[in-house]
Amino acid sequence: MSTLEILSLLFATAAIFGLLSARWLRVPITIGTMMLTVLVSASLMLVSSRVPGIHVWAARLMQQIDFETLILHGMLPLLLFAGAFLLDLEHLAREKFTVSLLSIAGTTICFLLVAVLMHWFSAGRLPWIECFVFGALISPTDPIAVLEMLRRVGVSRRIEAQLAGESLFNDGIGAVLFLTMLEIARGNAPTFSSVAGLLIAKAGGAVIVGIVAAWIASRLMRLLDSYQIDILFTVSLAFGGYVLADRMHLSAPLEAVVAGIALRRFNRRLPESRIAHEQIDRFWEVIDEIQNCVLFVLLGLEAMAITLDASAVHAGVSAIGSVNLVRFGAVALLLGIARLCQPGHKSSLLVLTWGGLRGGLSIALALSVPENLGRNWILGATYLVVIFSIVIQGGSMDWILRSRKARRVAA
Repeated sequence: MSTLEILSLLFATAAIFGLLSARWLRVPITIGTMMLTVLVSASLMLVSSRVPGIHVWAARLMQQIDFETLILHGMLPLLLFAGAFLLDLEHLAREKFTVSLLSIAGTTICFLLVAVLMHWFSAGRLPWIECFVFGALISPTDPIAVLEMLRRVGVSRRIEAQLAGESLFNDGIGAVLFLTMLEIARGNAPTFSSVAGLLIAKAGGAVIVGIVAAWIASRLMRLLDSYQIDILFTVSLAFGGYVLADRMHLSAPLEAVVAGIALRRFNRRLPESRIAHEQIDRFWEVIDEIQNCVLFVLLGLEAMAITLDASAVHAGVSAIGSVNLVRFGAVALLLGIARLCQPGHKSSLLVLTWGGLRGGLSIALALSVPENLGRNWILGATYLVVIFSIVIQGGSMDWILRSRKARRVAA
């Protein structure tokens, strides 16, 4: 199939499954879209034993979709920029201490403890280095899945800032940990100072590039009163800044987040007559929603390309328990520290724990793991964690929040 044919199929599938989800299943569109895609993929795999042609067609289709490249170098720049650009900056500023704790300390704690639990649950069958690689790619919460869930369930602005801010900023930490584990697996043992230096250089450089690029874009947007031109500049910033940071070997995801926040801040100083705030916001909201639907279709289709043997299923079940158990402990500890440092600090252990979703970014990283480093079980376990995270955790957040509100009213 050509690229145009694949895109047509993806958008048509997303539209049809979105209609079924909203009209008959009565579930959130992205959740329903992924559920239906997984069901169709599973059905195709079952039917393929009797109709081999279906399996051959599906396998060829998935081989033509470079999932890793499509996510990391296609959809991710727009998704991260949109999520950061649409954030509530006032509440994010108020919650900067909690966001820093969750994104830095929380990711590091989860990385270490998930690796330990995975090794323990496997009774030592999984090598330590493979467990640490898995811990590094699964520990950061996925901003794409988290932001979609937050806009749908309607949590308080305070908790939204904490959870969204964490998911947007912890990717840089997770990426450095992941790359460090791969280096160790190749026989290179970086020191603590070299890892810290790498993190500071990649993160610091990305922040500088994002701020400078956003300032230039904001200055150019002031020259003409045209919402079409304003939107083109924001798209150029989302793609161009990401590409520049990637070329400079900096943290491109962090650059996209910083650029979105910085542009929002620079443009807030201008009157409505100079910047088309409402039109720009609406554009990015639509882009974000469309891309999310297509992404969840891709995640569902990925089931046809993943080998779920007994070892992968066992590792996936262990991973689901490990990730959520460690998440609960880490969030409880860090919220306790936040309350000690900031008396009167308010948050929700339940929402922050259950709302820490994993998504396409983890799968994209798992696809980049070498074959000789446990790629099969890592990819299978990652996929099962993502399915559980999006469908079960993300799908149940509405019910959890309604139950909490009902209890408060009854009290």
